[in-house]
Amino acid sequence: MCIASLAIGTQNVSLSTVWQAVTDYRDIGDQWIVHDLRIPRTVLGLLVGLALGLSGTLIQAVGRNPLADSEILGINSGAALFVVAAIAFLGFSGIWTYIGFAFLGALFAMLMVYLIGMTGRATVTPVRVLLAGVAIGAVMDGFGFVIRLQNPRAFDNMRFWDAGALDGRPLEVAGAIAPFIAVGAVLCLVVSRSLNITALGDDLAKSMGSNVVRTQVLSLTAVTLLAGAATAGAGPIGFVGLMVPHAVRRFTGPDWRWVLAYATVVAPSLMLAADIVGRVVIRPSELPAGIVTAFLGAPVLIWLIRRSKADRA
Repeated sequence: MCIASLAIGTQNVSLSTVWQAVTDYRDIGDQWIVHDLRIPRTVLGLLVGLALGLSGTLIQAVGRNPLADSEILGINSGAALFVVAAIAFLGFSGIWTYIGFAFLGALFAMLMVYLIGMTGRATVTPVRVLLAGVAIGAVMDGFGFVIRLQNPRAFDNMRFWDAGALDGRPLEVAGAIAPFIAVGAVLCLVVSRSLNITALGDDLAKSMGSNVVRTQVLSLTAVTLLAGAATAGAGPIGFVGLMVPHAVRRFTGPDWRWVLAYATVVAPSLMLAADIVGRVVIRPSELPAGIVTAFLGAPVLIWLIRRSKADRA
């Protein structure tokens, strides 16, 4: 997928040119396309795909909700809203500003979703959390659009970022989000052994000696870092974290350690594939990767919902 990402686009580049641009760049012919445009785009796609895949897997494991995803639960919407507000009201710009406010927005949205999901007399269920996430995400998206329409400067700055695209980002963007994604990945490794026990339920996990609170806190911290960094770098991209765990479990089984391990490969590959499809489907224009993943993910979500209803029947 990396090779295809470097070679395929609105203007295809030969593999020999790709090799020369990567190993011995001389700014000859089409080498600049690979070196200046597609290498940063590919690296960013790898990092964003990794972050979304791991965050989606953690949310599904800790929340015991097969329909969970950072986009569906409103986490990406919260990160996007805070970034828009920072640009519109504080005049901030630049990737480091985006990262900080994206983290705050992701954390705020996550806390709101779980607080709303835990209110009332009914017990907390995956469906309640899912509905709370959809509601919170819709409200935050609405506020974000109001800010964009009221502030043309913010709208102009967010026009391409908001669609969830990988193009137009220099390599510095990938370098800025990489440390946060690395920390999130390490936290995934730390909690991976506890996820299988936590999936059995809090009471049973505690009886088996597992520290449920520690696992949940570290997992939610990892999700905040991963989803916030991915949103800051490429904008809100949904459904990658939803599709990948289900696809991986087809051949790994229910062991969350293996699901996380394979997600580190499958999710970046899916992200690059979506970006490549977006480049060629409406040539000479391009379709943002976030729109392509939405076209792919919506049928998957419908299938999962129908399957869950069939299981209950």
